[in-house]
Amino acid sequence: MSNPLQAIPESRYARTANGQTIHYVESGIGEPLVFIHGSGPGASGYSNFKGNYPWFAEQGFRAIVPDLPGYGLSSKPDEVEYVLEFFVETLAGFLDAIDVQRCVLIGNSLGGAIALQYTLIRPHAVSKLILMGPGGLEEREVYFRMEGIQRMMTDFAAGVLDARGMRRLLSILVYDSRHVTDELVAERVQVCTTQPKVVLATMRVPNLSERLMEVRCPILGFWGVNDKFCPVTGAAKILERCPDARFVLVNRCGHWVMIEHRGLFNRTCVDFLRNAHAA
Repeated sequence: MSNPLQAIPESRYARTANGQTIHYVESGIGEPLVFIHGSGPGASGYSNFKGNYPWFAEQGFRAIVPDLPGYGLSSKPDEVEYVLEFFVETLAGFLDAIDVQRCVLIGNSLGGAIALQYTLIRPHAVSKLILMGPGGLEEREVYFRMEGIQRMMTDFAAGVLDARGMRRLLSILVYDSRHVTDELVAERVQVCTTQPKVVLATMRVPNLSERLMEVRCPILGFWGVNDKFCPVTGAAKILERCPDARFVLVNRCGHWVMIEHRGLFNRTCVDFLRNAHAA
């Protein structure tokens, strides 16, 4: 049922084996594509991918867009630690609950790290990977030197962000601040009011670089060279260590390639999905 007070639309729910209720949007019929959003105050699958998933559904794919635990309209427990293992366990339980045995994972930032770790644990369950400025490729100290991470942690620790504070934070995520619309700000503020501080305070993502050579499926990556959250040098690590990878580097682009360069992202992904095959 839709709630008029909610800035993001309410859709479907699934219950995972580890006790989380995951909200998700789904559209289309065909090969399953699972879109995994990034972290940050007020984040949700819908806000990250509303300009992408309907188009993929029109192209003949089953687009599935969950809210991670702690985000969107999903469960937000305050007694757990939001470490990578928790997110991966919940994603596995979610896909089991909706009976998705094998899929393409599409992950941005934290979502990219989750996609990589899920693939390492369940290689048989992932046919392809699409990564946008993925995390999990550097030590924690490297990320905490990034301007965007510093601002995100400082603002969230200070309390729930109002519209002005949220707009300021989101403007760091993009190269062109015109992409920070009133609608996006409202969506993020509404979710932010429901997030316990442990969501970001306890988040831990290990450096997965040394295991990249184990990822055997085809990978398509995107990175904005003006990214202030995840250093673009991570692209070279994936290209050097993964056996089947290609990357698109985009100038005048921040952390959200799929939002700032939606047409390029959508078209390039569909070409990859239709034509890339595992060796």
